[in-house]
Amino acid sequence: MNTVWSPEAEQDRAAIWDFSKPATPPPLRMDRLFSDAVAELADFPMLGHAGEIVGMRNLTPHRSFRFIYEVVGDTVWIWS
Repeated sequence: MNTVWSPEAEQDRAAIWDFSKPATPPPLRMDRLFSDAVAELADFPMLGHAGEIVGMRNLTPHRSFRFIYEVVGDTVWIWS
C-alpha cells in the first residue's frame, strides 16, 4: 500500500517541526515517530480507529498529535 502526505499535512508537519525546536521531544525524534507511524499504515491501513468524518480514520502516534487519514484503493492519504 502507498502512503501520500497531502500538501496540507506536509505543511502541518513542517509547522510542528518549527514549533517544537525548543521543546521536548526534539523535532527529529518527533518527525521519526510520525514517519514510523505512517510506514506502519502502509502495512496495516486499518490500524487507526474510525474518525468523526465518514470514511476517515484517526491514528495517534503521540498523545499531542493525531493523524487524520483515508484509505482510497491502494493508497493511504494523510490529510492532517
